[in-house]
Amino acid sequence: MSNAQKHQKYSRKSRFKNSKIAVLAETLNFRDKAILTGWIAGLLILISLLWTLTQGLQTRYLLRTVNSVFVNSNDTRRITAPLQIKTGKADLLGYWYQMYNSPDIMFVFTIFKDGILIPAGAIVSANNGRVDEIIPLSAHAAQVFDDLPGSILQMYISRIEEVSRGEIE
Repeated sequence: MSNAQKHQKYSRKSRFKNSKIAVLAETLNFRDKAILTGWIAGLLILISLLWTLTQGLQTRYLLRTVNSVFVNSNDTRRITAPLQIKTGKADLLGYWYQMYNSPDIMFVFTIFKDGILIPAGAIVSANNGRVDEIIPLSAHAAQVFDDLPGSILQMYISRIEEVSRGEIE
């Protein structure tokens, strides 16, 4: 057998061996990607399940917190029961509450400004669905509330009024 024939025979074996390694590497790469995708999907399902199952707990905790803010600020208003207001589209993130001894309702939400979440509550009139007042719900929110641009507040007010008018009418 000549050197050329030996070299040709060796290169065929080498190509076959390299192709097996390439297929094995692709298989391992695909398997690793599938495992990673499965982990991410599992975590997202777990997070969404926990978020859904703890909504009642979150609303009760927020109710207690808002009422304690009212007590600390010597405000006589209180919120009582969470309301289930459903709309056909995505709306603001927050919770609706019934006001104690008042037909009005309150929407508790956060305003996002400069990377900081500012908790606030909007008192919505039961008569016409308009926002009567926006209340800062923390000491920090009270400090920065006057610095909020009117356009941001007006945007939140218009969205809240749109949802509340659909519910009241």
